[in-house]
Amino acid sequence: MPTVLALETSCDESAAAIVRDHTVLASAVASQVEEHARWGGVVPEIASRRHVEALPQLIAQVCDDSGLGPGDLDGIAATVAPGLVGALLVASVTGRTLARLHGKPFLGVHHLEGHLCSVQLGAPLPPGPYLVLLVSGGHTELLRVDGPGVYCRLGRSHDDAAGEAFDKVARLLHLGYPGGPAIEEAAQGGDPGRFVLPKGRVSRPEGGYYAFDFSFSGLKTAMLRQVRALEQLSGSDDLPVADLAASFEQVVVEVLVERSCACAKQQGLETLVLVGGVAANKRLRGLLEERCRRDGLNWRVAPMPYCTDNAAMIGVAAVQRLSAGLQSSMELAVAPRLPLEEAGHLYQAQACF
Repeated sequence: MPTVLALETSCDESAAAIVRDHTVLASAVASQVEEHARWGGVVPEIASRRHVEALPQLIAQVCDDSGLGPGDLDGIAATVAPGLVGALLVASVTGRTLARLHGKPFLGVHHLEGHLCSVQLGAPLPPGPYLVLLVSGGHTELLRVDGPGVYCRLGRSHDDAAGEAFDKVARLLHLGYPGGPAIEEAAQGGDPGRFVLPKGRVSRPEGGYYAFDFSFSGLKTAMLRQVRALEQLSGSDDLPVADLAASFEQVVVEVLVERSCACAKQQGLETLVLVGGVAANKRLRGLLEERCRRDGLNWRVAPMPYCTDNAAMIGVAAVQRLSAGLQSSMELAVAPRLPLEEAGHLYQAQACF
């Protein structure tokens, strides 16, 4: 199987990995979380500068750790879509430069396709098509996967992604950034049933609602109103933060699991896969396992080290494309908003953008 050097700089994690088939030979990540935490979120200009500083060292590290050099590689890959345009350019330009310099194929990889492939770094998947719940800071989607590169979106968030809602509610509760781990920690020991919060639905223009779509803006507003009401009663220094965090986390997890399981059953799919940064949440993992067992579904989740952004998952996606005889144009630009359904355009002989 091909051996690929993969690079990832789509947001605030700089990463490099060398992957052979589904085996990670070496992986390294440089996180910028502490620096961006000062601002309560990712600052694009800072992210780009830190990628430029970190990526050459990460490439050298994975080459040393794996004992492989450019001559041992079959291809070089980089995330080119979607993400912050300045950040994407760092991995893209570096990857294309290395590919030209060493005469290797270049593969521009869609970041979400990388997340879909992250589960392959764990236990083998059962045969057949399966449903993926992808939950991260920027995306919440239900995707039917019929094979490598064959995706159909069945559900999505119409406003905030789940991870984005975690960040905003964490800021409301003064818990810091990133919000997912902060809320999970604060919720320990809290009462998840103390506050009744809405499970948002997305209405259809013709009436009814989209059964498998998500909306977290109403939940976020309900949390804001609940906090303001409590502050008027007892002041901002006496908020029941643990109960608020646990109630919010429980509602988000229930919505994700209920709609995912319902979608899998409606599609006649036997396997449900969980990937993305929010997949690291223990309450989500636990409830998903419980419901899948109850409903007779197989379930898989990306290994914990590969839930958040990393280059190993980009490498697996690149290996699949390279094994199918595909590669990207050296003229390929980055595409900060490219939908996953158009990921195949990244491998056209002539650059599509």
